[in-house]
Amino acid sequence: MLLACSVMDTSREPLSPEAAVDPTPEDCRAGERFARLVAIMRRLRGPDGCPWDQEQDFRSLRRFTLEEAYEVVQAIDDGDRRALVGELGDLLLQVVFLSQMGVEEGSFRIDDAIDSICAKLVRRHPHVFGDLDVTDAGEVLRNWEAIKRDERAGKGASSLLDDVPHSLPALERAQKLGKRAAQLSFDWPDSGAVLAKVREEVDELDVAVAAGDRAAAEEELGDLLLAIASLARHLGVSAEVAANSSGAKFERRFRQVEIAVREGRVDQDVESMEAEWRRVKGRE
Repeated sequence: MLLACSVMDTSREPLSPEAAVDPTPEDCRAGERFARLVAIMRRLRGPDGCPWDQEQDFRSLRRFTLEEAYEVVQAIDDGDRRALVGELGDLLLQVVFLSQMGVEEGSFRIDDAIDSICAKLVRRHPHVFGDLDVTDAGEVLRNWEAIKRDERAGKGASSLLDDVPHSLPALERAQKLGKRAAQLSFDWPDSGAVLAKVREEVDELDVAVAAGDRAAAEEELGDLLLAIASLARHLGVSAEVAANSSGAKFERRFRQVEIAVREGRVDQDVESMEAEWRRVKGRE
């Protein structure tokens, strides 16, 4: 577990992960609580533990890990710090659960996961733990990406795209693929050029739709979404977050239209509901 620690060494000499920070008493108390969670999970998976927990495997926990991660994001979006505390605990449980299964098959321990992230953070922050000087956050990010490229090369990666997870949400993965390709200068020069590509893809989708070619329409729609993800990257926004925000906005407005229809204040026809939608939008 990554703890909030104060820097021990201010000499600007490169530090090892072990020497990089000095845990405070509060950090140590947090560590004791974490150790208790690890012990609880070991008991749940043990011979006298819970049948459901005992039946789980790495694949069965995939769904729960994704659900818990999304619920953390939901709590953040809602600004609900009390809910966030609970959701972070649920997500942490998945980390401990998976690590306990690693112990059982002899592949890894939670210590290995913690050591890995500590070493990575120290390695990727040479401006904090080493002798590199940076001027701003942009330079930090550029250096971070350079370090990641070196790490991928050290692993023998044959492509910049090798470790982009297939399990990412589609828009997020599309945006990440474009970001990686841009490292080879395979990219549009600016957002205006990407916007022109978006319009080009809309025109191609129009042709496919007019022809009644469903397979071609699906392909062109995919190309359009890929171009939109690239546009989001050039604008410095997340396509996934933008889509989710618009979905939440639609849900909020539709619920109000739905209430108006249910209460008999609005007729259930397209024109009446569209007029109510505009009224709802105007009140926001």
